[in-house]
Amino acid sequence: MKPIQHSSRLKALLAMVITLLFIGSIQSEIKEKRPRARDIGLVVGTMQTGKYNAITDVEGVLVGHSTVIIEPNIHTGVTAIIPASGNLYKNPIPGWIHAGNGYGKSVGISQIKEFGEIETPILLTCTLCVWTAANAMVDYLLEQPGEGEHTINPLVGETNDSIVNDMWAHPVTAKHVRQAIQSATNGPVAEGSVGAGTGTQTYHWKGGIGTSSRVLPKSLGGYTVGVLVQSNLLAGATLRMNGAPVGRELGKYAYKKELEEDKKNDEAVRGGSIMIVVATDAPLDSRNLERLATRALMGLARTGSVAENGSGDYVIAFSTAKKVRRVRASIKPWPTESLLPSSMSPLFTATVEATQEAIYNALFKATTIQGRGNKLDALPIDETIKILEKYNVLNWDKTIPPGKH
Repeated sequence: MKPIQHSSRLKALLAMVITLLFIGSIQSEIKEKRPRARDIGLVVGTMQTGKYNAITDVEGVLVGHSTVIIEPNIHTGVTAIIPASGNLYKNPIPGWIHAGNGYGKSVGISQIKEFGEIETPILLTCTLCVWTAANAMVDYLLEQPGEGEHTINPLVGETNDSIVNDMWAHPVTAKHVRQAIQSATNGPVAEGSVGAGTGTQTYHWKGGIGTSSRVLPKSLGGYTVGVLVQSNLLAGATLRMNGAPVGRELGKYAYKKELEEDKKNDEAVRGGSIMIVVATDAPLDSRNLERLATRALMGLARTGSVAENGSGDYVIAFSTAKKVRRVRASIKPWPTESLLPSSMSPLFTATVEATQEAIYNALFKATTIQGRGNKLDALPIDETIKILEKYNVLNWDKTIPPGKH
């Protein structure tokens, strides 16, 4: 009987260990459930958000992710933005790309600047993954019903996630690109260390995917602007939140060693990068989309960026409005209805606010990632809240009447 008793006790002990491990895992998951900026009262600007406070609040816009993690050194992925329904090649949408600082490996820029049109989904990924992603998207699109043999101008943006990701191993494959495109949906968007944001860094902490939106009141047109960022802003800048010097307070700021010790840092300061995607249902032609794209960089600047020498800061802007969508070819003039420049200021405000908040959401939602012998720590939530309270920058929305929208 004793062997049986020992066996029973062993089983009971094993069951207890498994239970404790399970509980610990659940507690860890709960602990890692991080807030968005507004969840802690960090309200940016004065305009109202859309239902999801995401780029998908712009009707017809879909977002999908494929996250690629192979421990210990692969932490990357693909994020796909489907800008509009239907065949984008036969019925492209107005678009523009603005480079705040052009240190990047993006694909598809020149044709979009030539025609002012976007004819494919938008992919975001790691720096040395852009060509694989572009080829995979072309193959995928040519397989779709109704497609013939023609050239396609794939639009792919990137940031360098090599601190924790071995991008030289070509970790992104055609399978991942297809997963991102095919999983794209409307509604809430996953943020933080996911998809193309899996391995990125922002202002000395873990960065990632972030999104936000604004809806103009009816008196200003009632249009929606949505922004999604792949945030990878690095060490040469200092984080600010609604003006509060969060980076300084947390002891992580630009050129810290040089300022404190007046010594050159042995580690070269690498520039960071960011991809900003701006979507709107306002009827805008490519000229006004260019103007809208430039304003996104003002939202970026409000968070602390200085657009470093080695930084790739790109903004992709597009309109989903049917009034400005054209057929690919016609021998007759194609009628469109676009807003005049005099109507753009409210959209500029919406873009600046949504960009700023999207970057904050990327920081708040991102989780700690380790790879290639390095560690990117998540922004400390509790300490950050104390700093924001100290500088009285929370719950600004309570000072403005809700109004009618």
